[in-house]
Amino acid sequence: MSKRAHRRGWFALCALALAFIALPSAAQQPQRDADYRLISPQPVATGERVEVLEFFFYACPYCNELEPLLERWRKRKPADVVFRRVPVVRHDSWMPLAKTYYTLEAMGETERLHAAVYHGVHVDDLALSQEKFLTEWVEKQGLERDQFMAIYRSDAIREKVELSRRMTVDYEIKATPTLVVDGRFLTSSGMTDGVPRVIPVLDGLISLARQRRLATSGK
Repeated sequence: MSKRAHRRGWFALCALALAFIALPSAAQQPQRDADYRLISPQPVATGERVEVLEFFFYACPYCNELEPLLERWRKRKPADVVFRRVPVVRHDSWMPLAKTYYTLEAMGETERLHAAVYHGVHVDDLALSQEKFLTEWVEKQGLERDQFMAIYRSDAIREKVELSRRMTVDYEIKATPTLVVDGRFLTSSGMTDGVPRVIPVLDGLISLARQRRLATSGK
């Protein structure tokens, strides 16, 4: 074989190798109306940073499955991304767990106890929607029972729950867990064909949101 032919063979092999390397990256690109869908544009409160909203329900087993994956993602999320949780309120029976989340938030305890609520519901099988069991759980977590319940029953928490109810409708939330990126791109574990794929799709949607921002800014 001539040197020229030998070089052409190597070039062909290198091109083939690069093509195979590129395949996984291409496969990770989220597909519209398969991995995600567009919703009516919603206001974004994060300024120049990309907003990620997690719509969740403590009693949802898929939300429970996503929680540790999402927690790992939060530790490595880009600096230009802001993450926020929104408890879904589709029925009145969902209100107590939404109130629990907002009460923990008001007390500055979500970082410590958010995963613990999931554990209480899904592992310990506690009916935390009922105040009797909730107050027992609260005391076991080292919180002051009367303080917690005063906040839990307050008008401020009731208003936050009503906002969650409106957002559940406005953001077209049909299932949990659902993630909405920059008020426009919606994905869920049902769309991604399983909970583990949610995070790769989320990363892809953040990239799409950045591209959209760049295109609309005219830069």
